[in-house]
Amino acid sequence: MKIEWYPGHMRSARLKIAEVIPTIDVVIEVLDARLPNASANPVLESLRGQKPCIKILNKNDLADPNVTRQWVQHFEQSRLVRALPLDARNRKEAGQITKLCRQLAPHRGKPGKPLRVIVVGIPNVGKSTLINTLAGRKITRVGDKPAITTAQQQVDLRNGILLADTPGLIWPVMDDPAIAARLAVSGAIGDNAVDYPEMAWYAINMLSARYPDAVKGRYKLAEPNPDPQQQIEQIGRKRGCLAGGGEVDTPRISEIIIRELRGGQLGRVSLETPDDLIPITNEP
Repeated sequence: MKIEWYPGHMRSARLKIAEVIPTIDVVIEVLDARLPNASANPVLESLRGQKPCIKILNKNDLADPNVTRQWVQHFEQSRLVRALPLDARNRKEAGQITKLCRQLAPHRGKPGKPLRVIVVGIPNVGKSTLINTLAGRKITRVGDKPAITTAQQQVDLRNGILLADTPGLIWPVMDDPAIAARLAVSGAIGDNAVDYPEMAWYAINMLSARYPDAVKGRYKLAEPNPDPQQQIEQIGRKRGCLAGGGEVDTPRISEIIIRELRGGQLGRVSLETPDDLIPITNEP
């Protein structure tokens, strides 16, 4: 699966981040806990340089907790990097971010010396939700579609911290099919740029290998079929998703499978582990 999807404002966002980074004390990168590697923008690592970074593993309630622990250990091997799994909607959990920011930049956050933080992340990863939760009020638009935030803004958290929001970032051409597939399945990429049957094939293939019980339980199967396409058809028949002539309506059942995966109906699953890491090109 190769996807080309790069709204024009994202290129501008990268330039804005490069411009703002020198004035920032702590970088908060919001990731999807189900796919922390695929949902990381590789450009950010070169942009932030030696700035302390908090990697927020958002949507933690949807991810496999055992795999999430592996990711935390992986990220915290890097100097000045802390990883924090949470649900961005949970104000108590999000409150831990403030404490981490102060630990990473103890010389800031005092009268006349605000602690300057920037929040970055790919589209639809939960940046706006996190900012609204931290602020305790609605500051930015929130939606279930990517690219909701399209302009940079600064938010005063009224606790000595100034927080900069940026539009979502994503690289322009996803050459690695596994990275592209994980992003598409998670909902990070606009559905108009992807194909539901192709996404469902990838999802069922991955789930059957890593979470066979989740597939069997959700779709009431005796055993997962080793052929992803045949399994999709089997699920379609069980769900009554039939077209003319009794054939399975593949687009319809594929969309159902993806929606249920995204919504957590198959349980807490992760789409990748640290063992899946592969090199990603930094620049388009």
